[in-house]
Amino acid sequence: MAILSVAEAEKIILQHAFSPAGEEVELAHTLGRILQEELTADRDFPPFDRVTMDGIAIRHAQFAEGCRQFPICGVQAAGKPRLTLTDPAGCMEVMTGAMLPEGADTVIRYEDVRIENGSAAVLCSGVNFRQNLHFQGIDRRTGDIIVQRGQKIGPAEIATAATVGKTRLRVARLPRTAIVSTGDELVPVGQTPLPHQIRGSNVFAIRALLAEQFQADSQIFHYPDDPKAIAKGLEQIFGDFDLVILSGAVSEGKFDFLPQVLASLGVEKLFHKVSQRPGKPFWFGQLPGRAVVFALPGNPVSAFMCVCRYLLPFLRRSLGQTPRPPEIASLAEQVVFKPALTYFLPVRLECTAGGMLQAQPLPGHGSGDLANLNDADGFLELPLERDVFLAREVFPFYRYR
Repeated sequence: MAILSVAEAEKIILQHAFSPAGEEVELAHTLGRILQEELTADRDFPPFDRVTMDGIAIRHAQFAEGCRQFPICGVQAAGKPRLTLTDPAGCMEVMTGAMLPEGADTVIRYEDVRIENGSAAVLCSGVNFRQNLHFQGIDRRTGDIIVQRGQKIGPAEIATAATVGKTRLRVARLPRTAIVSTGDELVPVGQTPLPHQIRGSNVFAIRALLAEQFQADSQIFHYPDDPKAIAKGLEQIFGDFDLVILSGAVSEGKFDFLPQVLASLGVEKLFHKVSQRPGKPFWFGQLPGRAVVFALPGNPVSAFMCVCRYLLPFLRRSLGQTPRPPEIASLAEQVVFKPALTYFLPVRLECTAGGMLQAQPLPGHGSGDLANLNDADGFLELPLERDVFLAREVFPFYRYR
């Protein structure tokens, strides 16, 4: 099978997105989930003419006729039933968020009046009709859609849901996800490695990326460099999980058993290898009717980049999230990359004086340079058709910070 381009690999992956069922979740637990219903206004937004400044409410016609002294007829507090200004020449004190009293049509803030002996004197010369009011229904009318299906739920969406009385929301069910590492060189995080060993970090990075983006709760597994142990473990995993993410053992070394093990378990290989750096050995497939499998290279930068570039978009498509165009950023300085591969360049973002996102290259020391990920904010995608990329040229940017 020929090595695919990045675009070809992305197309195949997105074609295998799944359509999970929905579930109803308590509002307090929906942050980061993907909405599977529309949020509509249950009444006008705002539901009444709302006062936006502490001050006095008057009839503007009185001011227009030259009146500057208004006897105070009462106080309209926020959260209280609407009062009526019965004296056309009078005023009512009003608080921010209160209903505009019936009979009044204009609010003058306290800073522009002087109150003495039960009367308010207007100090400013200019008062506009219906000023300092948030008019009923100006934001949305009853029945209007406020939040569309497919929106990722953030603080604004939660506030809207609470405002329209939704104690529970229908969201896309998250896939049951397993993250699997292999290799005798990996030891648990709490263990002191021997000189020839390292602590396993990829699985934690992948789990954190999924949790940060979707509040996904993944389970972590590890198997030694033994094809029988890997096959036995994966056979059980494929029966219990919808999405399986593997880290390591997908290249061409003597201990890279995963492609053969996956084939023996009936997993259909959809592609193996992408013309990119880092992450060229990336493998993708599906167990027919069951789990989707992402087999990522073991080098930490390769695995991290593949999650950002392929796995996260796959999940957004699967969960029905409304698509958005990719971010773009301009190169801060010229970059030369000779291999005929798409180059995912680690970069740190800066903002120019003109407000443009500028990407400062941080190439690091290759796909094993985990520490370099801490200095960068994401990856700039430089196309394989070229080898010189000029300062101020604009390219797609995949953010992880």
